[in-house]
Amino acid sequence: MTEKKLVIVGDSALAEIAFEYFTHDSPYEVVAFAVERAYLKRDTLFDLPVVALEDLPARFAPADHDVFVAVAYGQLNRLRARLLRAAKEMGYRPASYVSSRAFVWRNVSLGEHCFVMENNVVQPFVRIGDNVVLWSGNHIGHHSVIGDNVFISSHVVVSGFSTVGANSFLGVNSTMANNLTLGRDCWVGPNVTLMGDTPDGTLYPAASGEPSKVSAPRFFKVKDPS
Repeated sequence: MTEKKLVIVGDSALAEIAFEYFTHDSPYEVVAFAVERAYLKRDTLFDLPVVALEDLPARFAPADHDVFVAVAYGQLNRLRARLLRAAKEMGYRPASYVSSRAFVWRNVSLGEHCFVMENNVVQPFVRIGDNVVLWSGNHIGHHSVIGDNVFISSHVVVSGFSTVGANSFLGVNSTMANNLTLGRDCWVGPNVTLMGDTPDGTLYPAASGEPSKVSAPRFFKVKDPS
C-alpha cells in the first residue's frame, strides 16, 4: 500500500513523538515539519525540512499531503485548534493517529484530527470530538462524550455516562465519577477526583478537590472564551 504523505505542524518534543508514532505505526510517511514563520529557528528535524507554515502550500501541495498539528494544551488547547484551522483553510486534510496498542471499541465515534496513544481503553458507545489528544493509559468509560479540543493526559479515568466539555484538560491520575459533566474550558490538575458536575471555566489545582477562585480562562489568559 502506498504511504500517505504527512506534514507535522510543530517542531517541539510533541512533534518528535508524533513523528515516531506516525512513522512506525501508521500508513503515513512524514515528509516535513512546519512552524509559523516567527518561530522558525531551524532548517531540519530528523533530516526532514522545517518550513514556515505560511509557505507550506507552495512547498507541499494540499492535494497530496495531510497535516497533523503536534501542539499540546497551550491556551486551553486553543493554540492547537487555531493552527489546525489555519491548515484546513489552506486546503489540508487533518490526519489522526490511533495506536495499534489502544483498545477502541468498534462503535466508538471518533472525530477528525485525534491522537490516541497506547494502552487507552475506549469503551462502547463513547463519542470523541475533533482535535482530541488521549495520552497513554487512560480509561474512557462507556457512553461518555469527549468534547472538541480536549487534552486528556495519562492514567485518567472518565467513568461511564460522563461528559468532558470542549477545550478542557484532565491531568495525570485525575478521575471523574459516573454521570458527571465537566464544563467547557476547565483545567483539572493531577490526582483530582471529581464527584459532582463542574461549571464552565473551573480550575482545579493539583491534588485538590476544591475549585480555584481564578477561572481557567483567566489563569491561561484566554481573551476570547468562545
